[in-house]
Amino acid sequence: INVWGEDFVTTFGKPTKDSGTKSFLSLQSAVKALINESINLLVTAPINKNNIQSEEFKFPGHTDYLAKELSGESLMFMICDELKVGLLTDHVAVKDVSQSITKELVERKIKTIKDTLIQDFGIRKPKIAVLGINPHNGDHGVIGNEDNMVLKPALEKAKEKGKLIYGPYPVDSFFGSGIYNNFVAVFAAYHDQELIPFKTLSFG
Repeated sequence: INVWGEDFVTTFGKPTKDSGTKSFLSLQSAVKALINESINLLVTAPINKNNIQSEEFKFPGHTDYLAKELSGESLMFMICDELKVGLLTDHVAVKDVSQSITKELVERKIKTIKDTLIQDFGIRKPKIAVLGINPHNGDHGVIGNEDNMVLKPALEKAKEKGKLIYGPYPVDSFFGSGIYNNFVAVFAAYHDQELIPFKTLSFG
């Protein structure tokens, strides 16, 4: 499907404003095809998050754009044979992470990952771990109150609804000790908190 009329030549590794525009037009066209049920599945290639920015695309990446266009709950979810990891926040600056995490967000993300594990992976009762926001889960408020005030109450509410949710676990020892092997999936608060161990364990 050609979504632009003029000739276009790109040089790999050299992003331009024009290549960003073409990236967006391709993504936009593919998403419309998905909505119209002309296609059954959408697979995206990497985009340059800088040169794709425009009046029509003001998002940090695919995930947020797709959530808006498809009017659904998005989940950044990385999987390999040994490990499945989800993120409470996606491409968010570290300074904004704590303000972005609310009880409502935690509840929505937990529901999304649980539904995904049941529907897409056939896991009837998924056992899910959640990692703390602050070092040592805040050390009883010494290093932050977000774990006690936001995360723990949200996890308790999820448990009351019958979900197999465990945590929050301090991040620094969770992967190195192998605790992650006891769970079907793991939720982290922000990007590098989970993507570093995930890519270390599954790179390539």
